[in-house]
Amino acid sequence: MGKIVGGFWMPHDPVMLVAPDAPAQAVRDTVWGAYERCAQRLAALDPTTVIIIGCDHYILFGPHCLPSYVIGTGDLDGPIEGLPGLTKGVIDNNTALAGRIVSHGAANGFDWAVARAFTVDHSYSIPHQYVVRPAEQVLGRSLPTIPVYLACGVDPYIPLPRAAQLGAQIRAAVESSDDDERVVIIGSGGISHWVGTVEMGQVSEAFDQEIMALGVAGDLAALTAYRDDDIKARAGNGAMEIRNFACAMGAVPDARGEQIAYAAVPEWVTGLGFLQLHPGAR
Repeated sequence: MGKIVGGFWMPHDPVMLVAPDAPAQAVRDTVWGAYERCAQRLAALDPTTVIIIGCDHYILFGPHCLPSYVIGTGDLDGPIEGLPGLTKGVIDNNTALAGRIVSHGAANGFDWAVARAFTVDHSYSIPHQYVVRPAEQVLGRSLPTIPVYLACGVDPYIPLPRAAQLGAQIRAAVESSDDDERVVIIGSGGISHWVGTVEMGQVSEAFDQEIMALGVAGDLAALTAYRDDDIKARAGNGAMEIRNFACAMGAVPDARGEQIAYAAVPEWVTGLGFLQLHPGAR
C-alpha cells in the first residue's frame, strides 16, 4: 500500500533569481540554506515520488481556460519562463500514480482536469530544481515528480476548503495503490505578497507568522477558514497561494508542522516561509 510519508511548504519567488543580491547576505543565507535543508530532509524521507502543488500565474492558462485544479499525467517539461538559475528540460513524471489519482478522484467526487502533455512554470520548477534535484543526488536515483496546479493566481479561485479536500483525495488515492509508493507532497507558494499592484514590495510579517503558526499546529480548519477579501486586504493577492499549503497539509495524515525558516524579504517582494509537515500517528 502506498502512503504519504511527509510534506513541505516552501516559496517559489522568482525575484530571488532575477535580483539575487538585493537583500542582505544574512537574508540570502537564510533562504538558500532553507532550500538546502529541505533537500536533505526530503532525501531522508526516502520517497519514491514527489507531488508539487503549484499555481498558474496567468502564464500557462490564459483567459480561454482556467481550471480549478489540474494534474499532469503525461509528458512534462519546463519551466516555460527563461528565469536565471532554472534549466529547461524534460522532467520525469510518475504517470501511473498520476493516472490513479485521476481515476480515484472520478470515483469519489473529484473531477480532475488532466494535462497529458504539460509545460510547468516556476511554481513547480523552483522547488523541483532546488529541492528535488539535490535530493536525487543524495539518493543516487531519480524522483518522479507529479505537477498539480490549483487556481490561486487569478479568480475564480479554488475555495480553500476544497483545496484541503483535494489533498485528502490525493492521500486516499496514494493509499489505494498496490505499489509500495512513498510520496512526499510540496505546497509551493509565497505567503504575503502583492503582485502588480501599488503595494508590491510590501510584506505582512504578522500575517505570515500567523500562517506559519497554523502550519506548526496542524490547524487545517483555521487555515481554510480565511476569507478571500481578508487575505487580499491583509497580505495581498499573491497570498491566495496559501491554497497550496492547505492542499499539502490535507494530504499529510494528521499533519503537524516544523518551521525550518522564515524571512520577510521586501527586496524579493515576498514573505518566504519553509515548513516540514510530519505525519501524525494513525
